[in-house]
Amino acid sequence: MLPDMQEDATEVPEAEAPEISHVPDHGEAMRIAEALLFAAPAPLSADELSGRLPEGADVEKILQDLTELYAPRGVNLVRVAGKWTFRTAGDLSFVLARDVVEQRRLSRAAMETLAIIAYHQPVTRAEIEEIRGVATSKGTIDTLLETGWIRLRGRRKAPGRPVTYGTTPGFLEHFGLDAIEDLPGLEELKGAGFIEGRVPSDFSVPTPSDADALREDEDPLEDDPLQPLDMHQTEVGEE
Repeated sequence: MLPDMQEDATEVPEAEAPEISHVPDHGEAMRIAEALLFAAPAPLSADELSGRLPEGADVEKILQDLTELYAPRGVNLVRVAGKWTFRTAGDLSFVLARDVVEQRRLSRAAMETLAIIAYHQPVTRAEIEEIRGVATSKGTIDTLLETGWIRLRGRRKAPGRPVTYGTTPGFLEHFGLDAIEDLPGLEELKGAGFIEGRVPSDFSVPTPSDADALREDEDPLEDDPLQPLDMHQTEVGEE
């Protein structure tokens, strides 16, 4: 007889089933994002939306599709201050004009001051006065602070350590800007009639920046909490 043959007991592993990644339904994710944006009391960032959408949802694609979907409608999905929100279509503003609550208009001095801060930030009160050519009362600055359109940034590294001012995300949201760089440049200001006549060859509109980081000539506000925020407190009439 032939000797017993020992069977090979080595087991052959079964092929592992490929892992199937779950891709959420795009249409359902769009509906959720749409509901979140409608219900939100303030604009939402892409990251804020991503955290509340099904895992794996393509947020950028969802926002793109919603923007295109609402483009011809009475409300549009727009990006302001780097976030997303629904706004009434610009060409229908006249329909709603009668229902808008009339807000107190800013004075000419306040508008000029706001424009200087937006384009020249970080800027001190003395620098604002130098650009305007007239004194700027503390009340004008206080009004702009109350609107939430400007903020205290830091202190200039200069005698008296005056406060520096800059704009806020609320400024961008109110004026429908996605970023401060969207402020009109020289040619746009000319086209809108804000600059008339011959412009000197060396005249230029500054490139604005509202970066949070303090500049080399600024100190943090909290470094000197007991010192008054504005060393230039004299109340003076302005034009």
